[in-house]
Amino acid sequence: MLRGFEIVSKYQNENLTLPKRATEKAAGYDFASACDMTIPSIWKTGLMHAFAIIKAQKNLDQQAIMASEKALKPFLVPTGIKAYMQPNEVLIIANRSSNPLKRNLVIPNGIGVIDADYYNNESNEGEIFVQILNFGIVDRKIKKGDRIGQGIFMPYLLADKDEGPKLTRNGGFGSSGK
Repeated sequence: MLRGFEIVSKYQNENLTLPKRATEKAAGYDFASACDMTIPSIWKTGLMHAFAIIKAQKNLDQQAIMASEKALKPFLVPTGIKAYMQPNEVLIIANRSSNPLKRNLVIPNGIGVIDADYYNNESNEGEIFVQILNFGIVDRKIKKGDRIGQGIFMPYLLADKDEGPKLTRNGGFGSSGK
């Protein structure tokens, strides 16, 4: 088995569908939400309060800074899916082209990078989450089964004389920076 998808064990009885390509020549495998959730609009949270303080040319206090940062923090949408691949491959999670245009939803970091050693990590079994931010003026409801992103398997190259770290991943989201 070279590369593919599996359902994370906690979702085994949840009737999830493995990612699949929508058309014969599609590069991306569509990822769907594993649950219903609402992504609130950034405009309905503390962001407007911070704008008002900035406009009045006052200094932001720590509470206003925290509220503003919380307003801009993306939500993690669970997929219930994990991916296995070869050691020299990566799964790129990209936004669906319809998300910003029709639903005001973006992936704030541009893409997600799923490394081969993320699969079956001890922290979350390698479950793939899609980071979503709603820049629209109304909250957006995502229903279980709604397509929220797409994954593309790609090979990657190493630099000449790469002596990269020999660490082993021991966690999930953000664990490679520890």
